[in-house]
Amino acid sequence: MKLHIRNTLTAMVTAAAMLTCTTSAAVPAAADGNTYTDPDTGITYNTQDDWLHVEGNQIMDAAGNPVWLTGCNWFGYNVGSQVFDGVWSQNMHDMLRQIADHGFNVLRVPMSTQILLQWKNNEPDDLIKVNTYSNPELTLEGIEGGTCMYSFDIWNYAVKWCRELGLKIFIDIHSAETASAGHQVSLWYTDQYSTEDWLEALAWFADYYKNDDTIIAIDLKNEPHGTADTPDLMARWDGSTDPNNWKYAAERAAAAVLEQNPNLLILAEGTEVYPKFEDGADWTSQNIDYSRYPYSYYHHTWWGGNFRGAVDYPIDLGEHQDQLVYSPHDYGPLVYEQTWFYEGFTQETLMEDVWYDNWFFLHDQGIAPLLMGEWGGFLDEEHDADGRNRAWMTALRDLMIEHKIHHTFWCFNENSGDTGGLVYDNFGKWDEEKYAFVEPSLWQDDAGVYISLDHEIALGANGQSLSDYYGGGTVTTPEQTTATTAQPDKQPGDVTCDGNVKIEDVILLNRYIAEDTTITITAKGLTNADMNNDGSSTSDDAIAILRLLAGLSV
Repeated sequence: MKLHIRNTLTAMVTAAAMLTCTTSAAVPAAADGNTYTDPDTGITYNTQDDWLHVEGNQIMDAAGNPVWLTGCNWFGYNVGSQVFDGVWSQNMHDMLRQIADHGFNVLRVPMSTQILLQWKNNEPDDLIKVNTYSNPELTLEGIEGGTCMYSFDIWNYAVKWCRELGLKIFIDIHSAETASAGHQVSLWYTDQYSTEDWLEALAWFADYYKNDDTIIAIDLKNEPHGTADTPDLMARWDGSTDPNNWKYAAERAAAAVLEQNPNLLILAEGTEVYPKFEDGADWTSQNIDYSRYPYSYYHHTWWGGNFRGAVDYPIDLGEHQDQLVYSPHDYGPLVYEQTWFYEGFTQETLMEDVWYDNWFFLHDQGIAPLLMGEWGGFLDEEHDADGRNRAWMTALRDLMIEHKIHHTFWCFNENSGDTGGLVYDNFGKWDEEKYAFVEPSLWQDDAGVYISLDHEIALGANGQSLSDYYGGGTVTTPEQTTATTAQPDKQPGDVTCDGNVKIEDVILLNRYIAEDTTITITAKGLTNADMNNDGSSTSDDAIAILRLLAGLSV
């Protein structure tokens, strides 16, 4: 049901910046063993201390400390760009830095079976959308306008930079074939790429990064779906070994991954439909009873959001069951007008009509953790004039905060046609309104300092390491942050949120007003900067902070 329209923004890319690249030796992801020494910086990283596992409905680090994965999606590798979208105009390293600085501690990266096998076999790129003037470090010569690197080498630079930023990664197989509409294919195989190809790609990727805990999980397949209108293309969930049985396929895929690296979290999404067995239906039933239209013989929900099959047929990972995370997707009325979006819907009606029986029961009954792999949408008045999409987003966000449900927001990209993104203006500016909405759902302490999933590396410029947060490994339950208490009381003038008001706060605010994209101010910092409480940050506020510093009336 969800359609991501990949806009072609021709003004973004020039012929000089989109180059046909030849193969080259891949940049090593990590040395064998427990550490990796970066050849560029000389810094040595522990690459085996951040693996995660599952206990009940929580995800834990090796010391038994609960963690909270709160990230975002950034697509491109799955649609034919051969790189993250937006690298056609902006600097990739800087965009990754901005994501970490804004407090997202994990990055979900859509991939395709096709591109993983291309990298495995060292096959050449076709057209790669890298602006080599904005990204000289992604050229073989290291100069502006140089020869673009091979896409796998560029990906490994992304891994390297995420490692340095304390930002973790997991990929999802968004589609079998690399294509802008590849996600609309319902199953994990096509006539071009088989189930065996999918398993081969997953196993290779898991093996390649088995010594690098920058990559902490694999989402096996994006949004398995389909209905009984096309039975052979309908993702099922039962006890069979049929080719289109998602449970069977997911267990095979998980085994292929965990054989190479038993430390990876396995994210398994749901299906679209499940038969109403309580009404006598089964997987052979037709989709709609037209004599009772619109009655369906199936429980319907979003693609990838139906986990009713897990009640009678839970995914079985054997000795590695403590690596399993279930990962639903959920969207609002601007993506599709579902029946549960009737006038006056609330969090309570959503829970009763769709959330509990499709996925929330997994968390509520302590069966497994949930990671909401995709959620998001427009909040602006142009798209959401009646505020219904905001109402849905608020209900889901607050539920995830209250219950510490892991999530990755859809998406960083501005070119997702039915949701928009966290950035705009050719990936050059942040949508501060949308970010301010999402920010309370990011893992942070009482002072608003973001928390990394890395024990050694602080998250970006505004975060801390996991060891910093837990004080050397003491097992402590994370605070139950809520939408109303996620940001402490306003501290006028403290733009940097370091507990003091000083000239650096004025400098940072002035750079923000000048639209300097190399800096970041958190939503709490913007609240502190708003000295006259008019809902904006202007030069008047900067002057007011100066007056505060000078001991004058504000």
